[in-house]
Amino acid sequence: MCKTLFAFGKVFMVVVLLAGCRQLYAATALDVSLKHEAEHSINTALDFLVKSQQADGSWSHYPGVSGLVLTAFSKAPDKLKEQYREQIIAGYKYLLSNVQPDGGIYPPVEPQLKAYNTSICLLALVSAENPGFEETIINARRYLMSLQADEDDGLTPDSSTYGGIGYNKDERSDISNMQFAIEAIRASENFKPHRDAALTKLDDTSSEVPPPVDEDLFWEKAILFLQRCQNYKKYNNYQWAGNDGGFVYYPGKSKAGGTTSYGGMTYAGMKSLIYAGLSRDDDRVQAAYKWIRSNYTVEKNPELGQQGLFYYYHVMAKALAVYGEDIIKDTTGTAHNWRRDLTSKLIAIQKPDGSWINETGRWWENNPDLVTAYSVLVLEEMIRE
Repeated sequence: MCKTLFAFGKVFMVVVLLAGCRQLYAATALDVSLKHEAEHSINTALDFLVKSQQADGSWSHYPGVSGLVLTAFSKAPDKLKEQYREQIIAGYKYLLSNVQPDGGIYPPVEPQLKAYNTSICLLALVSAENPGFEETIINARRYLMSLQADEDDGLTPDSSTYGGIGYNKDERSDISNMQFAIEAIRASENFKPHRDAALTKLDDTSSEVPPPVDEDLFWEKAILFLQRCQNYKKYNNYQWAGNDGGFVYYPGKSKAGGTTSYGGMTYAGMKSLIYAGLSRDDDRVQAAYKWIRSNYTVEKNPELGQQGLFYYYHVMAKALAVYGEDIIKDTTGTAHNWRRDLTSKLIAIQKPDGSWINETGRWWENNPDLVTAYSVLVLEEMIRE
């Protein structure tokens, strides 16, 4: 009798624990119906992108846009990757045609936005999981790290641009370029040059590939720049700095006017602090998260409205995923399942042909290739288990 009761008790406890797990899962994950909708949305979006691919294998004849699209394809289910294998191969062939002698990946004609293009293309190459890309990944990573503004540029640590990365080596640093570069550098950190190859590169004075960079020092400098873009007086001693925890575009300048914290840069800043090595419990990360809780929405880019909306969705999804909290309780005490909110919003505004577009148009968001890639990457993050 006792054995029977004991066995029943164990079964009862298992049932209770499983029920609790199901409730927790239901509170945080997408329900089956919404997940299927998201998968259908991804399928139709990728079909649109296949049709919008150019004859040279690119999307919009631009490496950065093509890199985002290829990353979206690389993260798709294996069945879809096989279905679109030829288009993906053509896309990567185009990407590799933009690899430069210095290791960067950017247009050879009128080279602009070198950091932006290289960062996004590097993420695409890593996501492909192709051993044949290893050397290109190592060189691109080294090139990105060499773009960091520091003593090599005649700067001192008290310079506002010190530690950051801008569009090009000779341009001021900003959070947007920095967040793409930091993510790409972190994503590619397992790719290391073989010792003999590294020595050969260093001994070959004709090589245009930048020399290795001290990674610990890189992250230390990066954090210094990031905190100088945050409205958080504890770590930012600039006179303009506020104390709401949000981020601006670069020290002393906000796209929302003055030094106002805004959505896209705050999510980008929080994500970058974590990728740079700070824990989610760090004061700077928590200050940014408090701003996010105070300004939570999927209807607009806080302080900018519809401007940069899909960029905002993209960095929002990545930042909250790396932060590791599925339920956000805003400062009024209301709980939000951001994965459900963001998924439902994107599904609702997708065009019948599978694309997305921002009629506002600022920052290229009237380009359906670009914003469709942003949206697919968000949805792929939402359904990832």
